[in-house]
Amino acid sequence: MSNIAILLLAAGASSRMAGRDKLSEDVEGQPLLALMCRRAALTGLPVYVTVPNEAHPRTGLTGTATPIPVPDADEGMAASIRCGVTALPETTEGVMIVPADMPELETQDLMHMAAHFHGGDGPILRATAEDGQSGHPVLFPKRCFADLEAITGDQGARVLLKQDKVQYIALPARHAITDLDTPEAWAAWRAARV
Repeated sequence: MSNIAILLLAAGASSRMAGRDKLSEDVEGQPLLALMCRRAALTGLPVYVTVPNEAHPRTGLTGTATPIPVPDADEGMAASIRCGVTALPETTEGVMIVPADMPELETQDLMHMAAHFHGGDGPILRATAEDGQSGHPVLFPKRCFADLEAITGDQGARVLLKQDKVQYIALPARHAITDLDTPEAWAAWRAARV
């Protein structure tokens, strides 16, 4: 697990949340972003979090994680990935990219992904749900960093995932695919957990 960094993506606009910030939604008695930062920190790996800017309220929720401001966050996920990967220490051999709006991802899921890492020249690792549906996190080896620093748009790293060797890692239930982008999705998720 050495030299892997966790990069939480938290610079998005929550544009489908009807004025609410999905990363401030309450999960287990705390804002989702604070919870995700804590779960990531419990792996013992260094944790970085992209945020819209240093003055944004989310920056105060990052705990011990290192916040990385994303000046062009409006562009979408690619801007966060570019800024985040560029900010990593030179010694980093792999980056586990985790959208911060995935409340079912647990510390042990992140550790399970890290345990399968094959080093800076190995395959990309991508989490799946139990049914095989692709999701997050995705762990990129260092050999992919230059490509990650060059991506554009709101598609994230999808092009890279289509062109490269990917090893799929199953996580429990729907941990890898539950992301909540709308008030309706949050309401349904909470109702299902009661």
